[in-house]
Amino acid sequence: MTLDDQEFLERFAMIMSESGYPRMAARVFAALLVSDDGRLTAAELADRLQVGPSAISGAVKYLMNVGMVARERDPGERRDRYRVDQVAWFTAALASDHVYRRFEEGALEGLAVFGRDTPVGARLEETRRFFAFLRREVPMLMHKWLEQESGDVAPVQARQPDGAQGSGDRAQ
Repeated sequence: MTLDDQEFLERFAMIMSESGYPRMAARVFAALLVSDDGRLTAAELADRLQVGPSAISGAVKYLMNVGMVARERDPGERRDRYRVDQVAWFTAALASDHVYRRFEEGALEGLAVFGRDTPVGARLEETRRFFAFLRREVPMLMHKWLEQESGDVAPVQARQPDGAQGSGDRAQ
């Protein structure tokens, strides 16, 4: 990699890190993203990022758990290669549903404590409605993205996390 490539990798990793991704996971994802074929071994990642194997291991586990990186092995090879999942950003957007659900449910709990007819209750109800809206709309937006990109929306339904269809506006 050239200095410019490495600088971009670190800048992109910083964007991801500032958006909530663990720093090393962001660096590993950025390194994979800017590699020639989007695939690297753990040793290649460690060398490129100048870190130890344990740092790569933890970062790769995180990225695999959130669906942004896949592990594969070429026939006859002994080492795993990690690659950017083709639908990494799509998967990450859908995975946010559990975060939205937690905020929505937290706001509902607060409504039980503070009541709906209080200033706090009004703010909590707006919070609840906002996250209910996101839970309904994000899966539909991701569906539209896949239609635009491939014309084939079947993979969307197979990859959505549990409950990603949205909760509706359940609290009355």
